[in-house]
Amino acid sequence: MTTVPALAELNFVVIPLLSASHLIPLADMAKLLAQQGVTVTLVTTALNAARFTAAIDRAIRSGLLIRVVELQFKGKEAGLPEGCENHNDVPGLNYRRQFFAAIDMLQEQTEKLLEDMKPKPSCIISDAYVAWTADTADKFQIPRIVFDGMSCFTQMCMHTMYILRDQNKIPESGTFVIPDLPDRIEVTKAQLPPHFNPAGAVSIQDIRDKIRAAEKRAYGVVINTFEELEQRYVDKFRRLKAGRVWCIGPLSLCNNDNLDKVQRGNKGSFDKEDILKKWLDSWEPETVVYACFGSLGRITVEQFVELALGLEASGYPFILVIKTGEGQAPIEEWISKNGFEERTKERGLLIRGWSPQVVILSHPVVGGFLTHCGWNSTVEGISAGVPLITWPLFAEQFLNEKLLEHVLNIAVGVGSQAIVHLGEEEKFGAQVSNNAVTDAIKKVMDKEKEGNKIRKRARELGEMAKRAVEDGGSSHLNVMLLIKEIQEFQLNQSAKNALV
Repeated sequence: MTTVPALAELNFVVIPLLSASHLIPLADMAKLLAQQGVTVTLVTTALNAARFTAAIDRAIRSGLLIRVVELQFKGKEAGLPEGCENHNDVPGLNYRRQFFAAIDMLQEQTEKLLEDMKPKPSCIISDAYVAWTADTADKFQIPRIVFDGMSCFTQMCMHTMYILRDQNKIPESGTFVIPDLPDRIEVTKAQLPPHFNPAGAVSIQDIRDKIRAAEKRAYGVVINTFEELEQRYVDKFRRLKAGRVWCIGPLSLCNNDNLDKVQRGNKGSFDKEDILKKWLDSWEPETVVYACFGSLGRITVEQFVELALGLEASGYPFILVIKTGEGQAPIEEWISKNGFEERTKERGLLIRGWSPQVVILSHPVVGGFLTHCGWNSTVEGISAGVPLITWPLFAEQFLNEKLLEHVLNIAVGVGSQAIVHLGEEEKFGAQVSNNAVTDAIKKVMDKEKEGNKIRKRARELGEMAKRAVEDGGSSHLNVMLLIKEIQEFQLNQSAKNALV
């Protein structure tokens, strides 16, 4: 007689894409699964493991069955510069092919590890962009669950857009309605992701096609969302995926420890927590604007000037996160020459490099989040119950903005009209004026008119998000259902093997 495998005997192998915005939610997911008693093996490389080792080590010390396995990243062999192990460190679009070639080189090492792994791997939870995991899952006869960091709303938009693309029905100019959605969503081709609106530089369409083909073979999909946020789109996406869609977010809410929140994504990345707390504590509730464009988002110095002046002219206290590293010298030069930091020091705080975003957003003084609409940032803002000022830059971010403004009604846009492809920022200069930034901030922060409605709705969604991850909540239940699905798959496999 075949028995149901015990939870600790289940081994969920988690394989993220080596990119900050993909590593962070999957590291959270590893903790979330381990909290239910299963074994989780997180596969990455040494430099990337360092980003979350402190938080994972604390989780292990608390008794969670998590292991971090480090692979050797063969970046040099693939043609990448020395020490370049993360998509955020890739110097320009011309190196994207080399980056994905290096990702492909991880397959052989991973499969050798899986052969000897104890407990045996029960399933692979893989970032959609690590396409070779489809073949690996087939080889080991285990399910591959895909994660690609988008909402169900955006998944459905993308699904429909592929159909339109294949039928050559995406208009070159003007707005059009995305068909077969529960809401009327209008877009232009210029606002669509590069799958439908390619960049002018090096094309990686063949890589995207390979990723999409592998995604179609997946056993199921995990989504960093919660059902109450977008129920009609969850239902539609589930029907598309034969019922195997598990909404288990917001994943950031698995971090209850304040140190975990601070170190989430980059250990010791902001060493002035006391200064930050003191600064935040000095303001009245819901008066501070937090502005951050995520780990990959970059803007030109011309566009930065409009952002900075727009924040200043709004009259509200603000935190502005500024990138560090390559290409940032002109921005720092403008800040210095213009005296921006000195001039706004009474009510402005500049954070350079990585920001403890979840900590900041959860502070009661934050009343608005100016965001690029990456899905991680979006769902973190929603979880904190904070209204959003939307400024999409690239990828699927314009679709996320449509969800926030036209479906959820918790955002005001700055009026950005077109995708600025990664690596091509200089071609676009400044698309958004400082006046547009100021106007959007004032609309959201105004506690009387439109801002009051948006604020109330944002608070409601924040409460829903917290309830979703609690015992008995929709996301908690989905985690349990996912584990049960893998238990039953393993049980059926054992029964089949017994008959052979």
